[in-house]
Amino acid sequence: MRNTTLVIILALVVLAGAVFLVLKYPMSTERVQEIKELIEGPPPAVEITTDYEGAKVDPVKLLRGCRAKDCIPSIDDPGFETAAQADEWLKAEDKVFGLIFNGVEKAYPQRILNWHEIVNDTVAGEPVGVSFCPLTGTPMAFVRRVNGQTAGFGVSGYLLNSNFIFYDRLEGNLWQQSSLQAIVGPAARREEVLVWLDLTTTDWDSWKNEHPNTEVLARPLDAKRDYDRYPYDSYEENSEVRFGAVHSDRRLHPKDVVYGVVVNDEAKAYPLTELKLQPNFADVVGQTAVIISLGADGTVKVTNQLTSEVYRVARSFWFAWVAFHPGTSLY
Repeated sequence: MRNTTLVIILALVVLAGAVFLVLKYPMSTERVQEIKELIEGPPPAVEITTDYEGAKVDPVKLLRGCRAKDCIPSIDDPGFETAAQADEWLKAEDKVFGLIFNGVEKAYPQRILNWHEIVNDTVAGEPVGVSFCPLTGTPMAFVRRVNGQTAGFGVSGYLLNSNFIFYDRLEGNLWQQSSLQAIVGPAARREEVLVWLDLTTTDWDSWKNEHPNTEVLARPLDAKRDYDRYPYDSYEENSEVRFGAVHSDRRLHPKDVVYGVVVNDEAKAYPLTELKLQPNFADVVGQTAVIISLGADGTVKVTNQLTSEVYRVARSFWFAWVAFHPGTSLY
């Protein structure tokens, strides 16, 4: 009995000491999670939801591009290098996706994104995701928060209109890459759309000349991939359209690059070839007067002439823009 009492007293002393230390030296949420994982092990992997209540898409329209989630591995611990270091392997004409966020400039080479499609990054202390769909030519950047919580994202293996669908590792929701809209799961019922960040598609030479202090996504050291090789052969130039996207609009070649904008539910597309010939001009989208501009670093902007509001602009292959915006106008 005496020994039991002694054990209880010692336990209370240890508990009191722990409480004192926590109160005096509060730990960050990240450190608390690290300690929790050391005790309990890492959290279980999140499975893709099968809850289609309130889904934004008919499940029969979701086609398998690869066998399972994470069949194309995301980059979850990205490393970065200087422009001078990137010059050792990037060519002047190589495509990069440029991000300027909270004063930080970063470039994500397409050579890397062709093989990984998603980068779970942190920029200026904020959780940021950068994604690229090689099948639709669509780069997107966004804030990695689901229902207010930071979340990682991965490739689901599903496609809609050839555009890849990613999933979050918080609830297992499915998200359309080209619109950043939740299409299946609790987030879809909450009508969630990820916060869109502007992303510039340009060549490496143009980006580094305009942004010499840029950070550049480095090739993962542990990845057994040939980043000097394009994995889709002649896909960017040929007329092939895959995975259920019906291309019936012959105004342009299916793989012509366009910049699309939606203003007051009116969609319009601007071919990149036209923008290069005329980098600054006035136009009308529906009933709205706008200014279209192509910057020296490759940034495309659509600005309301009256209010100066800048609209979201999406880069895409023509067939994919038409698939998601069948009533689109074309400049």
